[in-house]
Amino acid sequence: MTVPDIFISVILLGSVALFGLAAVLVFSWAFRTGQLSNFEQAAQSIFDADEPIGQPTDRFPTANQALADNPRK
Repeated sequence: MTVPDIFISVILLGSVALFGLAAVLVFSWAFRTGQLSNFEQAAQSIFDADEPIGQPTDRFPTANQALADNPRK
């Protein structure tokens, strides 16, 4: 192996080790603070009276709606 190959290998392995350590630290923080304790409540936190659970309020525009919204086409 040449010196540049060793340098690149050290950089890559160091990056992988730091990323792994960061992932372990983040997951341990999440478990300690209860971030992963109640998935059901967290999943429903984005809904409110304007957009109730199970009632879709968004829709994909059809070709006719796109032409009506942008008459220059």
